[in-house]
Amino acid sequence: MALFRFRVYWEDDDQVYRDIEIRPTQTFLEFHRAVIMAYEFDGKHSASFFESDERWNRSREINSEVLVNKKDAPALSMMRTPVSALVATPDQRFVYEYDPAKKWTFLVELIGVSKDEEPRRTYPFVLRKEGVAPAQYGVKGVNLDKLLEVEEKYDLGADEMAEGFGNEGEGESDSLGLDTGGSEDSFE
Repeated sequence: MALFRFRVYWEDDDQVYRDIEIRPTQTFLEFHRAVIMAYEFDGKHSASFFESDERWNRSREINSEVLVNKKDAPALSMMRTPVSALVATPDQRFVYEYDPAKKWTFLVELIGVSKDEEPRRTYPFVLRKEGVAPAQYGVKGVNLDKLLEVEEKYDLGADEMAEGFGNEGEGESDSLGLDTGGSEDSFE
């Protein structure tokens, strides 16, 4: 069975992307879940794919909250629409938007079609990850409480500056009576 290989770029930094392989018969809902997993988002918000042209202009919407495909409806259902139904060209593009309030936007491009399916893989499959994914909420990988603990432990306040962490040795003479204040010709 054939596989579609899509590259999903983060709109703000095209050096951050994920390559995802998906079967043509799988739905946009399964594709949506793969993107969420690849970028380590929580999946608690609605999302939409939009068909796109070569300039990333959006057209027909495929939405996660629409349950049934109806004629002349404003959006198609991710749950009911297979990916192959909207792949019309070898360089097909989509715009993917997650969480309408935050507007996380990703540019999705078909980069290849493979004839061989790996029997041990579960599809959709994240084939490649490049760059650090954006943090959905706040700073990624940093526990703020731990950061504050470390900062307090090593904080050098005014008291410590008086105890030897100041400007010692600048412009003073050493025990041999030589000026060590930084003049290059002090040893003449």
